Amino acid sequence: MPKAYVFKRYGGPDTEALVELERPRPGPGQVLVAVRAAGVNPVDWKQRTGYRRPGETGSHDFPAVLGNEVSGIVEETGADAGDFAVGDEVFGNTVAGGYAEYALLPVAVTARKPAGLSFRDAATLPVAAATAHDGIHQLGLPSGATLLITGAGGGVGVAALQIARALGVRAVGVASEGKKELVESLGAVHVPSGPGLAARVRAAAPAGVDGVFDLVGGEVLAEAAELITDRTRLITAGASAPDVERLGGARVERARTAAVLDAVAGLVVAGELDPRVSEVFPLDRAGEALRTVEDGHARGKVVIEVAG
Repeated sequence: MPKAYVFKRYGGPDTEALVELERPRPGPGQVLVAVRAAGVNPVDWKQRTGYRRPGETGSHDFPAVLGNEVSGIVEETGADAGDFAVGDEVFGNTVAGGYAEYALLPVAVTARKPAGLSFRDAATLPVAAATAHDGIHQLGLPSGATLLITGAGGGVGVAALQIARALGVRAVGVASEGKKELVESLGAVHVPSGPGLAARVRAAAPAGVDGVFDLVGGEVLAEAAELITDRTRLITAGASAPDVERLGGARVERARTAAVLDAVAGLVVAGELDPRVSEVFPLDRAGEALRTVEDGHARGKVVIEVAG
């Protein structure tokens, strides 16, 4: 039977295991994909702990497959699968996990992989790059504006820095000292994270910032909010809606459409977005891949390569 990396109950890393599961069958509006690569994101380990994204209800059936984004080849289609066909090279968000040899994708959030885009890079786009795309366009800053991005060294941050640059927006990226070179290599001004953030940002951007894209939450979000007067230009993917709304801002509004996937894939093909895949692990080392992200050591994106 096909292999999948799962968590067997809510909790810590000890709940995870590589197991064999029945091959999924696509339902209406779904395609079954033979996975070539799966992206690793903070939301993966958070879901293992019991976290639910905004709008989600209910709980997982166990064992639950980890992962939320994959690339691969269509193996089977369900009813109402649009014009997708067996053999199509695709990437997208998963129905119920992606650290597996097979995954189900909803056609509404599945796109064809361009020939100029590798399976490895494609697997990084549906969560991080798409979130960055949605947030940058939600802010709607004009060319020449200055955008502050907290948590700039992670997957969403790396994509947001580059999408902002492609739109002519000057980016100031907050990240650890260890990620300074990464942030600056993406054309952004680096500001070290830690207490006293606001003062360092003011020194780096004396004319002020026109928007804040927060990917951390907590005290970082609260301090960053002090840097702008128009709180409609304050968005977060790192805090809950009540937390950011108390500051006058909003959560990132996720489009979750194939059109967004096409857009970010186009940026990669055009050379305007580099997913910056930093580490690649095989499926039997999926736990190590997830620890790299969970421990905060990833510089860019981590990918699980399921098939070559």
